[in-house]
Amino acid sequence: MKRSTKITGPFIVAFIVVVGLSLFSSCEKYQYTFEQINPVIPVSFKDEIQPIFTAHCILCHHGSRDPDLREGNSYSALTSLGFVTAPAETSILYMQLNKSSHSALTLPEEKQKIFIWINQGAKDN
Repeated sequence: MKRSTKITGPFIVAFIVVVGLSLFSSCEKYQYTFEQINPVIPVSFKDEIQPIFTAHCILCHHGSRDPDLREGNSYSALTSLGFVTAPAETSILYMQLNKSSHSALTLPEEKQKIFIWINQGAKDN
C-alpha cells in the first residue's frame, strides 16, 4: 500500500514563513559612525555654523520666529536673545537642536560643530 505524500495548505504557509524569516534575518545591519571634530580647531561661524542654519533652519526661522537664523541676522539674534551660553550642554540653542522636534533636522556632525563653537566662546568669526 502506498502512502500519500500530499502537501497541505498549512504546511506550505509554514514553509513560506520559515524561508521568509531566514532570508530577512540574514540582512546586514549597518552601523553608521560620524566624523569626530577636533575641539581645538576653531569653528568659524560664517563658514561652518551659518551654512547649517541656512540649510536646515531658515525654513521656519526666517524672521517670523525667534531666533531669526537668516544670514546677517542669526549671530545677533542668537546672542542678544540668550540662545548661546556656555557651557554648550545648557545652551538653549544646543538643547533645542537635540529636542525631538528639531533633532532630525541636523546631522550629528553639525550638532557637534555647534556644540564646539559655543564652547569656544560663540565668536562671530
